[in-house]
Amino acid sequence: MEEGQIVSIDCGVRYDGCYGDGAWTFAVGRISPDKERLLATACEALYAGIAQARPGNTTYDIARAIQLHVESRGFSCVRELVGHGVGTALHEDPPVPNFVPGLLHRSRYPEVLLVEGMTLAIEPMVNAGVLTVYTARDGWTVRTSDGKPSAHFEHTVAIESDGARILTVHSLPRPQYAEAGSNQS
Repeated sequence: MEEGQIVSIDCGVRYDGCYGDGAWTFAVGRISPDKERLLATACEALYAGIAQARPGNTTYDIARAIQLHVESRGFSCVRELVGHGVGTALHEDPPVPNFVPGLLHRSRYPEVLLVEGMTLAIEPMVNAGVLTVYTARDGWTVRTSDGKPSAHFEHTVAIESDGARILTVHSLPRPQYAEAGSNQS
């Protein structure tokens, strides 16, 4: 890593037969104002999505909140990778896109009603340039097609009667720029 870069760390934990999944994008030293704005937008989008994660809403309510926030600031949402259900497996249904899919893609990302007791990994992946990405030869590293920076933030949440409870609490302070609207435990 070099000064001025950003790096995303995404990790899952299995405890007592259940999974949690979380990600955060970090600055390596001082970063440019454009990268600071990208990180702020992606983190704000995470909390905008979490604010919509409540009974009676749908996965598209989460997706719409994320997409509107990201695109209103001039960035794009990755389409190839999405959030997901999480529980006794790391990746479960339903898929939780960061964009409202067009009509031809709704079978891949169906609109699912949120009910109390569901656990979801909400994870906006936000690009400074085009929305397309590719996977490197190592089979894991994902890069933007145009080489511009990307930021990724993720929390696992439980849908409760009064909204989402964040389950992936960490020792990092919640950024001041992130929007309020969810319960933390």
